[in-house]
Amino acid sequence: MDLTNSDGIITVLCGLAILVGIVGVIVPVLPGLLLCWVAVLAWAVLVDAGWGRWLVLAVVTAVALAGTVVKYAWPGRNLKRTGVPNRSLITGGLLGLVGFFVIPVVGLFIGFLLGLWLAERIRLGGWKQAWPSTRNALKAVGLSILIELAAGLTIGTVWVVGLLTT
Repeated sequence: MDLTNSDGIITVLCGLAILVGIVGVIVPVLPGLLLCWVAVLAWAVLVDAGWGRWLVLAVVTAVALAGTVVKYAWPGRNLKRTGVPNRSLITGGLLGLVGFFVIPVVGLFIGFLLGLWLAERIRLGGWKQAWPSTRNALKAVGLSILIELAAGLTIGTVWVVGLLTT
Protein backbone atom coordinates (compact mmCIF):
# COMPACT_ATOMS: atom_id res chain seq x y z
CA MET A 1 0.00 0.00 0.00
CA ASP A 2 1.42 3.37 -1.01
CA LEU A 3 1.09 5.75 1.91
CA THR A 4 2.15 8.74 -0.15
CA ASN A 5 -1.29 9.06 -1.66
CA SER A 6 -4.36 10.27 0.18
CA ASP A 7 -6.32 7.02 -0.37
CA GLY A 8 -3.71 5.03 1.54
CA ILE A 9 -3.63 7.47 4.43
CA ILE A 10 -7.42 7.61 4.65
CA THR A 11 -7.63 3.81 4.55
CA VAL A 12 -5.13 3.46 7.40
CA LEU A 13 -6.94 6.11 9.47
CA CYS A 14 -10.30 4.40 8.87
CA GLY A 15 -8.80 1.07 9.92
CA LEU A 16 -7.48 2.63 13.11
CA ALA A 17 -10.88 4.20 13.77
CA ILE A 18 -12.53 0.80 13.39
CA LEU A 19 -10.07 -0.68 15.89
CA VAL A 20 -10.74 2.16 18.33
CA GLY A 21 -14.48 1.58 17.84
CA ILE A 22 -14.11 -2.11 18.69
CA VAL A 23 -12.16 -1.19 21.82
CA GLY A 24 -14.90 1.36 22.55
CA VAL A 25 -17.41 -1.48 22.71
CA ILE A 26 -15.52 -3.08 25.56
CA VAL A 27 -14.46 0.16 27.27
CA PRO A 28 -17.59 2.31 27.07
CA VAL A 29 -15.92 5.68 26.63
CA LEU A 30 -16.58 5.86 22.90
CA PRO A 31 -19.67 4.87 20.93
CA GLY A 32 -18.17 1.71 19.46
CA LEU A 33 -20.54 0.69 16.68
CA LEU A 34 -21.14 4.26 15.63
CA LEU A 35 -17.41 4.90 15.34
CA CYS A 36 -16.92 1.72 13.30
CA TRP A 37 -19.76 2.68 10.96
CA VAL A 38 -18.54 6.28 10.56
CA ALA A 39 -15.06 5.00 9.70
CA VAL A 40 -16.47 2.79 6.94
CA LEU A 41 -18.66 5.67 5.74
CA ALA A 42 -15.61 7.93 5.54
CA TRP A 43 -13.70 5.24 3.66
CA ALA A 44 -16.55 4.74 1.20
CA VAL A 45 -16.96 8.47 0.57
CA LEU A 46 -13.32 9.54 0.51
CA VAL A 47 -11.45 6.62 -1.08
CA ASP A 48 -11.75 5.76 -4.74
CA ALA A 49 -12.35 2.02 -4.35
CA GLY A 50 -14.90 1.46 -7.11
CA TRP A 51 -18.54 0.55 -6.78
CA GLY A 52 -17.79 -2.21 -4.24
CA ARG A 53 -17.27 0.38 -1.52
CA TRP A 54 -20.98 1.19 -1.61
CA LEU A 55 -21.83 -2.49 -1.23
CA VAL A 56 -19.47 -2.66 1.76
CA LEU A 57 -21.13 0.42 3.25
CA ALA A 58 -24.60 -1.07 2.74
CA VAL A 59 -23.65 -4.36 4.44
CA VAL A 60 -21.91 -2.53 7.29
CA THR A 61 -24.95 -0.26 7.75
CA ALA A 62 -27.23 -3.29 8.00
CA VAL A 63 -24.91 -4.94 10.53
CA ALA A 64 -24.66 -1.76 12.62
CA LEU A 65 -28.42 -1.23 12.66
CA ALA A 66 -29.15 -4.87 13.45
CA GLY A 67 -26.48 -4.92 16.18
CA THR A 68 -27.88 -1.77 17.76
CA VAL A 69 -31.45 -3.05 17.77
CA VAL A 70 -30.54 -6.52 19.03
CA LYS A 71 -28.20 -5.24 21.77
CA TYR A 72 -31.14 -3.46 23.40
CA ALA A 73 -34.04 -5.76 22.50
CA TRP A 74 -32.65 -9.16 23.47
CA PRO A 75 -31.23 -8.30 26.93
CA GLY A 76 -34.23 -6.06 27.64
CA ARG A 77 -36.62 -8.87 26.81
CA ASN A 78 -34.70 -11.20 29.11
CA LEU A 79 -34.96 -8.67 31.95
CA LYS A 80 -38.69 -8.25 31.37
CA ARG A 81 -39.15 -12.02 31.40
CA THR A 82 -37.43 -12.24 34.80
CA GLY A 83 -39.83 -9.64 36.21
CA VAL A 84 -37.63 -6.57 36.47
CA PRO A 85 -39.97 -3.55 36.16
CA ASN A 86 -39.33 -0.49 33.97
CA ARG A 87 -38.96 1.74 37.02
CA SER A 88 -35.98 -0.29 38.24
CA LEU A 89 -34.40 -0.22 34.78
CA ILE A 90 -34.85 3.54 34.54
CA THR A 91 -33.32 4.00 38.00
CA GLY A 92 -30.41 1.82 36.93
CA GLY A 93 -30.03 3.82 33.72
CA LEU A 94 -30.00 7.14 35.56
CA LEU A 95 -27.42 5.99 38.09
CA GLY A 96 -25.46 4.48 35.22
CA LEU A 97 -25.38 7.88 33.58
CA VAL A 98 -24.13 9.44 36.82
CA GLY A 99 -21.59 6.66 37.23
CA PHE A 100 -20.31 7.23 33.68
CA PHE A 101 -19.16 10.71 34.70
CA VAL A 102 -18.07 9.88 38.26
CA ILE A 103 -16.03 6.70 37.68
CA PRO A 104 -14.10 6.63 34.40
CA VAL A 105 -14.39 3.56 32.16
CA VAL A 106 -16.51 1.27 34.38
CA GLY A 107 -18.85 3.81 35.99
CA LEU A 108 -21.68 3.16 33.55
CA PHE A 109 -21.88 -0.52 34.51
CA ILE A 110 -21.35 0.04 38.21
CA GLY A 111 -23.95 2.82 38.32
CA PHE A 112 -26.48 0.77 36.38
CA LEU A 113 -26.08 -2.26 38.61
CA LEU A 114 -26.13 -0.19 41.81
CA GLY A 115 -29.20 1.75 40.68
CA LEU A 116 -31.05 -1.42 39.72
CA TRP A 117 -30.07 -3.14 42.96
CA LEU A 118 -31.24 -0.16 45.06
CA ALA A 119 -34.55 0.09 43.18
CA GLU A 120 -35.15 -3.65 43.53
CA ARG A 121 -34.12 -3.57 47.20
CA ILE A 122 -36.71 -0.88 47.88
CA ARG A 123 -39.35 -2.68 45.82
CA LEU A 124 -38.74 -6.17 47.23
CA GLY A 125 -37.78 -5.24 50.79
CA GLY A 126 -34.29 -6.68 51.19
CA TRP A 127 -30.92 -7.16 49.61
CA LYS A 128 -31.31 -10.94 49.33
CA GLN A 129 -34.51 -10.54 47.37
CA ALA A 130 -32.93 -7.87 45.15
CA TRP A 131 -29.86 -9.93 44.25
CA PRO A 132 -31.52 -12.19 41.63
CA SER A 133 -32.71 -9.14 39.67
CA THR A 134 -29.26 -7.59 39.91
CA ARG A 135 -27.64 -10.82 38.75
CA ASN A 136 -30.03 -10.95 35.78
CA ALA A 137 -29.14 -7.33 34.96
CA LEU A 138 -25.45 -8.21 35.06
CA LYS A 139 -26.10 -11.03 32.60
CA ALA A 140 -28.07 -8.65 30.39
CA VAL A 141 -25.22 -6.10 30.38
CA GLY A 142 -22.76 -8.85 29.45
CA LEU A 143 -25.02 -10.08 26.66
CA SER A 144 -25.40 -6.54 25.35
CA ILE A 145 -21.62 -6.10 25.23
CA LEU A 146 -21.15 -9.42 23.46
CA ILE A 147 -23.78 -8.54 20.85
CA GLU A 148 -22.21 -5.14 20.20
CA LEU A 149 -18.72 -6.68 20.08
CA ALA A 150 -19.87 -9.27 17.55
CA ALA A 151 -21.39 -6.52 15.40
CA GLY A 152 -18.20 -4.42 15.64
CA LEU A 153 -16.00 -7.36 14.70
CA THR A 154 -18.32 -8.17 11.80
CA ILE A 155 -18.10 -4.57 10.59
CA GLY A 156 -14.31 -4.77 10.74
CA THR A 157 -14.27 -8.07 8.89
CA VAL A 158 -16.63 -6.86 6.15
CA TRP A 159 -14.49 -3.74 5.72
CA VAL A 160 -11.26 -5.76 5.43
CA VAL A 161 -12.87 -8.11 2.90
CA GLY A 162 -14.14 -5.10 0.98
CA LEU A 163 -10.73 -3.49 1.16
CA LEU A 164 -9.08 -6.60 -0.25
CA THR A 165 -11.63 -7.13 -3.01
CA THR A 166 -12.17 -3.55 -4.24
